Amino acid sequence: MTSISTKPSSAQPTAGMAVDLFDNWFDPIETEVRACARRFIEELIHGELDAVLARPRYERSKKPGDEGKVGVTGHRHGSRARSLTGTFGPIEIAVPRARLNIADGKTAEWKSQALRAYQRRTLAADALIAGCYLAGTNTRRVRRALGALFGGAVGKDIVSRTWRKVKGDWDAWNTRSLAGDPIVRLILDGTVVRVRLDRKATSISLLVVLGVREDGQKVLLAIKQMGGESTEAWRTVLDDLIGRGLRRPEFIIVDGAPGLDRAIATVWNGVPVQRCTVHKHRNLFAHAPERLHDEITADYNDMIYAETRQEIEARRKAFIRKWRLKHRAVADSLEEAGDRLFTFTRLPPSQWRSARTTNAIERLHEEFKRRIKTQTVLPSADTAAMLFWALLASGQINMRKVDGWLTLATKLIDQPIDLAA
Repeated sequence: MTSISTKPSSAQPTAGMAVDLFDNWFDPIETEVRACARRFIEELIHGELDAVLARPRYERSKKPGDEGKVGVTGHRHGSRARSLTGTFGPIEIAVPRARLNIADGKTAEWKSQALRAYQRRTLAADALIAGCYLAGTNTRRVRRALGALFGGAVGKDIVSRTWRKVKGDWDAWNTRSLAGDPIVRLILDGTVVRVRLDRKATSISLLVVLGVREDGQKVLLAIKQMGGESTEAWRTVLDDLIGRGLRRPEFIIVDGAPGLDRAIATVWNGVPVQRCTVHKHRNLFAHAPERLHDEITADYNDMIYAETRQEIEARRKAFIRKWRLKHRAVADSLEEAGDRLFTFTRLPPSQWRSARTTNAIERLHEEFKRRIKTQTVLPSADTAAMLFWALLASGQINMRKVDGWLTLATKLIDQPIDLAA
């Protein structure tokens, strides 16, 4: 006869002995590193005070016969405890105090330059918090993700305050001079995001301008939050760029929004403009039933991705002839784009891939939307624009050089493609 024992196994803790995961993961290396960090910071601050007082710790003030020594400017008076959180975790340090002699025989409290007043985190810790936020987590998830490192000392309010520190760099970036930036090409597009405005979720447009330098490197020039993509909205963005010294571009790529077209014609009339071929492809679908989409795609790609200007011209004529008979609205939509759908053919073929579309900005939009999907609605319109900029400024998103950048100095062909049907 076998008996079944109900006693708890010694290998498994009882209910009273239960511990959370990682609670018993003691690491002597981490413990010693934090102790060393505490000693180093305290010695750093003591050394700073020694330099100010012109004497090391425990040295008395002047004695008779020591008049030739450097004059003492004050005196120490104890220390205060401060908590500091860094990438080494939270620690408690003893910060020395001192009174410095000033004019009229008065004294003033000494303030450390290494550890600022009311500072509770190192700049590296703040950068880590902001980096987690930029990586696509909301404030509450950042708190949970960094809870073990910072010992629970990071709440969602700290994440928000840390993020607001970025605003100084954001303001400086928005007012920087563009006079010395060798921009030869512009890519312009907008995207819609949801933000909290007057306590209600509201859709706004972020108008984005990318520049391409002479060496082919893409760079973010402007990101403005506006109510829409009207002519006035885009004109505000372009006027700001011109006011900061942006030179007249040699080539512009747009998504085809009427407001943007009119704004460009107002400030840079005569600059070659390429209408995004991907946006036009989607627009053709809106004019035809779904069963025709595959056929439209095959004919459209056969035309757009032809290898020579002459082939593009011949296939464009064939596309219009065919679809005038099969579904006229598709042919009319293609003709509506006119010559500007094929402006890229005036460039060397090595540049066609980068000049046909606004994909450079579209990829940024997609990455931006992926990062903010955990928040659904952003706190404000300013936060949305600043977050978009910070993703690139922090290196979270990198942009490579455009295809065919070695031939950017090549002049455009004067005559546009012959599109006569």
